[in-house]
Amino acid sequence: MRLLGFITLLLFLFLAGGVKAASTEKNAAFAMESLQDSLAWADYYYNVHRYKKAISIYEKSLENQGADKPHILKKLALSHAAIENPEASLSNVYAYLFLDFNPSFLAHEGFDNIREDEGFKKLSEAIVPKITFWVVLYLFVALVGFYVIALILLNRKIRPVAGYLIGAFIFIHSIFILNIAVNRANYLFDFPHFYLISTWAIFLYGPLLYFYFKRTTQRYSFRKWDLLHLLPTAILLAFLIPQVYAISGSEKIALMLTRLQYGVAPHDSNKLTLLVVLKIISLVAYGYFIHQVYRSSKKREDFDPISKTWQKNIYHLHISYVLIYAVYGIIIINGQPSGILFHASVAAMAVMVLYVGYSANIQPQVFSGAYSYVNRLFPKYEKSGLTTSLSHELKDKVEYLFSKEKLYKENNINLDMLAERLDTTRHNASQVINEHFDMSFHELVNKYRISEAKQLLEDDSKLNWNIIEVAYEVGYNNKVTFNKAFKKDTNLTPSEYQKNSWGT
Repeated sequence: MRLLGFITLLLFLFLAGGVKAASTEKNAAFAMESLQDSLAWADYYYNVHRYKKAISIYEKSLENQGADKPHILKKLALSHAAIENPEASLSNVYAYLFLDFNPSFLAHEGFDNIREDEGFKKLSEAIVPKITFWVVLYLFVALVGFYVIALILLNRKIRPVAGYLIGAFIFIHSIFILNIAVNRANYLFDFPHFYLISTWAIFLYGPLLYFYFKRTTQRYSFRKWDLLHLLPTAILLAFLIPQVYAISGSEKIALMLTRLQYGVAPHDSNKLTLLVVLKIISLVAYGYFIHQVYRSSKKREDFDPISKTWQKNIYHLHISYVLIYAVYGIIIINGQPSGILFHASVAAMAVMVLYVGYSANIQPQVFSGAYSYVNRLFPKYEKSGLTTSLSHELKDKVEYLFSKEKLYKENNINLDMLAERLDTTRHNASQVINEHFDMSFHELVNKYRISEAKQLLEDDSKLNWNIIEVAYEVGYNNKVTFNKAFKKDTNLTPSEYQKNSWGT
């Protein structure tokens, strides 16, 4: 019995050892298989250009919990690009960008095989940052706009309500142009909160300019029901805040990438199409209201003609934008290319910003409707601060100095000398001559000199005056200059004029 028990024990130990050895071998085989399916092996196959083998392991690895998905997706994209499978490569590129947005990845040399693919070019052109002429121009105009707003709001010469209205009008132009600059430079993905940042104000262009016109031409006082003009904007904000403005930056990037991946254009989105249509309706409707106010102000005789010119310039710039945008909106709704009209609509807004900016620097009082321009688009003397009464006073002094004191006889006379005699600035002296005599300083001097020269030549019955003596007498330094000025005025030389005067 003891011997049988001992033999049984030996048999048990032998069988147990065999089972253990088999289990160990099986575990080793499983471990080897798992090792070959690991990310390290996938990277190995990728590095030795066995892309199809690498792709199968990478795709399996994606299913693992805690896998380094950005790394795997990048390798999958590059592997598919290497075997010239652009569709699969782009699919993985988009998946990677959704997880870890890094547009510089597209510059990898591994994409050279598919770089000319339309889908790849579209993606690259949409997300890789770039600086173009239009980007620089739009950024400049936007910054000018914000500078102008500061000038308007800080200038005490501008009446507050009028200043707030025109300031807000320029603000929504500037924020829109800034958004265009960021978008065109492909930095919208780097600064995702710029996404649709100006859309909330699309229904404010008309109301702000309409009430600005009413305020400056009719001294209109606001009423409670005027707030109804803000209702479309309030409704739009109620939609945009939860859908766009309140979501995180990563969610906005995902939203933009989705639109890009599936090629969603404005005419493909019912919401965006509706916004374009409603904006056109708003612009056209308020364009009509503004036209009515503008036409009414033109008929008023008590309305300063200079102010009428300012109103006319702003009116025509805005109407130009309305017409261009209406055509642009109709075209994009119908899915047609609109590159030129897009830039034309933005250019119309940019001209408005620059013109208002120019005005804010030259004569800010114009925004209140109390002061404005002479009958030109870009006047010359708006900074002088010359009042009407002082202007007329200086004009009388000029006439006295030239008619009575004959200041023009000074052969070294210049504008600085005249300004000193008038006890004013050179700028004011020039403005007075231009506005009241409708000529330049040198033309005024020549006018008086030639007038006296003609008188001397007409009175000289015995021809005793030499021409050079007449020239010196009236203030000229030489005969050539005198002859030239004289002939320009009379179409005759001084000698011919003298002889004709006495029939000789």
